[in-house]
Amino acid sequence: MSEIAKHKYVRSKKLLKLTAQLPCQLCGAEHQVQAAHCNWGGGKGFGIKADDNLVAALCYECHHDVDQGHRWSKRERQQAWWYAHRKTVERLVEMQLWPVDIPLPNEQEWHRLLT
Repeated sequence: MSEIAKHKYVRSKKLLKLTAQLPCQLCGAEHQVQAAHCNWGGGKGFGIKADDNLVAALCYECHHDVDQGHRWSKRERQQAWWYAHRKTVERLVEMQLWPVDIPLPNEQEWHRLLT
């Protein structure tokens, strides 16, 4: 019988801080921007945030809409987060700010989770 490998969480205060310094990747707001973790998979467990490399730069209002807002369906909220996440990663990589010791997210895994 094989053992199931325990998930090793990716944690980076530096990445979270850099993410929060970007404009909101959904609406473009430059105030009250937060590093919004994914709520669907990605190592997330009861009382545990997803990996820190699975974040999106979202302002307070967009973060609320994605997490528990009633404006969009669950699927639309997932798609909005995914769009903002991809833009966040691309922007940090483009600006050469992505921390070298933090792995880039596995895009294939996210396609599987969101389909």
